[in-house]
Amino acid sequence: MTVSAQVPAPSQPVAAASPRPRWSEMSGLARREAIEGYLFLLPNIVAFFVFLAGPMLAAVYFAFTNYDLTWPPRFTFLENFQVMFTNDLFWQVFGQTFYWAFGMVPATIVLALGLALMINREMRGVLTYRLVYFIPHVTLSVAASIVWLWVYHPDVGFLNLLLGYVGIDGPQWLLNRRTAMPSLILMGWWKSVGFAMLIFLAGLQGIPAELYEAAVMDGANPRQRFWSITVPMLSPAIFFVMVTSIIGAFQGFDVFYLMTRGGPANVTTTMVLHIYNNGFLYLKMGFASAMAMVLFATIMIFTLGQWVYARNWVHGFAD
Repeated sequence: MTVSAQVPAPSQPVAAASPRPRWSEMSGLARREAIEGYLFLLPNIVAFFVFLAGPMLAAVYFAFTNYDLTWPPRFTFLENFQVMFTNDLFWQVFGQTFYWAFGMVPATIVLALGLALMINREMRGVLTYRLVYFIPHVTLSVAASIVWLWVYHPDVGFLNLLLGYVGIDGPQWLLNRRTAMPSLILMGWWKSVGFAMLIFLAGLQGIPAELYEAAVMDGANPRQRFWSITVPMLSPAIFFVMVTSIIGAFQGFDVFYLMTRGGPANVTTTMVLHIYNNGFLYLKMGFASAMAMVLFATIMIFTLGQWVYARNWVHGFAD
């Protein structure tokens, strides 16, 4: 028998929300509280326009000029973009940025999900494991770079010492064109997995245990439970990590600047490092601003593409 619940009608009509009083209608106390609220917001508003909105608008303007930090900018329309798109080094750097991003993000997601599944259980020392995996993420890039420069050192580096024990002569990891970028990607995994693991762990702990219990009663094996329950229920966390990781990867700078300065032969130069070099080393601020606009457009295209495609696989996204 189906029982339908009926909500009783209210005995009195609900009063409509009163409109916000005008400034002239406010009492002295209300005006003082409003002023205090605006004053608390003022530092953040000023900081937003000075450090974010202002530089972004300036970069858009400089992208169409020949500004070089020494002389007033002169409008050149699309000349910077024409030079950029006919420059071989730009396309090399653009491709290397994709190499870095897509070498980083998929593996980071897989490794982080695997670690989250491993430590999402009741076992001895689980808190220690979580801390150990998360520490690299909060380690300063300078400190991490110093450690990994030692790991990759061709003579006294930890990695080549290990290879030497098994009779393998290790290469000069950061000075070899073939191994420089993969070496930095390996360091990137080490540094970024902890954050993604923490997000996945929070998502796993939010999945109702009743779903797994019902699946076990229906005879589902672990693989079926993973693909039918874990992945769909964890898809919002996967989507968040994917979007933020791709944006962060396209903006990669500190590791390349600290460890290789873009070498050898520009094989580890990414877009942001190339923008920095042109803007502050070669003083071609207009050209650097044009590249920044291209990078911004690239990130926006990927982000919007993921957002549109998310409706097909992210649980609850359409809601």
